[in-house]
Amino acid sequence: MMRLLSFAAAASALTLALSGCANYSQPSASASGSATAPALVSPGKLTVCTHLAYKPFQFKDSSNKTVGFDVDLMDVVAKKLGVTQEIVDIEFEQITSGAVFAAKKCDTGAAAITIRDDRQAAAPFSDPYFDATQALLVKADSTIADLPDLKGKVLAVQSGTTGQDYAKENADANGYTVKVFDDMPSGANAVLAGNADANINDNGVLYDFAKDNPTTKVVKEFATGEKYGFNVSKDNPALLAVINEALKTAKSDGTYNEIYKKWFGVDAPK
Repeated sequence: MMRLLSFAAAASALTLALSGCANYSQPSASASGSATAPALVSPGKLTVCTHLAYKPFQFKDSSNKTVGFDVDLMDVVAKKLGVTQEIVDIEFEQITSGAVFAAKKCDTGAAAITIRDDRQAAAPFSDPYFDATQALLVKADSTIADLPDLKGKVLAVQSGTTGQDYAKENADANGYTVKVFDDMPSGANAVLAGNADANINDNGVLYDFAKDNPTTKVVKEFATGEKYGFNVSKDNPALLAVINEALKTAKSDGTYNEIYKKWFGVDAPK
């Protein structure tokens, strides 16, 4: 009887010990910032919606692979989730309106999206990850230096962007005509081809375009004080928490700066 009782006690202790080990090995809720695991539209994948091309944030390289600053940051998030990134190219306004999340097409939007109240209401944003402003692109031999110089001329903009909003707000005061294009390259190439006198868009992409196309130049930046964020479905706050934690860690351990320097050639602003 004593041997049986001793065996039972030992078995009970072993069970408790194993149970303790099992509980210890589970990830804590605070690791993702939420007790609920992020819901993903496709198991094992972080499905990211973007709008190509928007170099250097997201674009196809010579091997037809989608690369860029946003792509690398989303890889950091995917790694934290233990999944791989899958990119979906879709209309920009489908991302900013939240339609892609309602249709379960993506988990997050990564398309150099300026954080705005109306967009935030449709699909919540992560913490800001990039500072931007609007800029003006013209031909290298152009005498245009600012919006007043565009009187009677054509200003190209990209549909659904803050650049389009800024151009429309200032059109009457400066007397130019706004011409809308579906994507960033079309608007910039309209200047290159002489089909528009100038193009307004985010400074990062226009400086990159001018670098690749030296017959164009950026002549002006406008102090719009914009910040980019990644957006998600209103029903997925757990994913938003993971994105924010991944960004915070990347900034503290130097990963963010490495990615920034890779695409912009300089250290990230402090």
